[in-house]
Amino acid sequence: MNRLRILNYLSDKGGCGECSDLGSVVDLAQPSISHHIKILTDCGLIDAEKEGRNLRYTLNKAVLTDYINGLEELKP
Repeated sequence: MNRLRILNYLSDKGGCGECSDLGSVVDLAQPSISHHIKILTDCGLIDAEKEGRNLRYTLNKAVLTDYINGLEELKP
């Protein structure tokens, strides 16, 4: 559920956001947020880019669309 909240947040922000903003989205400690971000990054759903001292996360819309299409194919 937390990962979906992160993806929704990024989508609502036009596809990108900063790590420092994610604490207000999910009620978790920073290490837990980082864990969820790592999983989303490892599976290619988001891309991370360093901007100074902050990280900026961007939705990988092509991969996200592939995931959604794959899930829709599972419908009975």
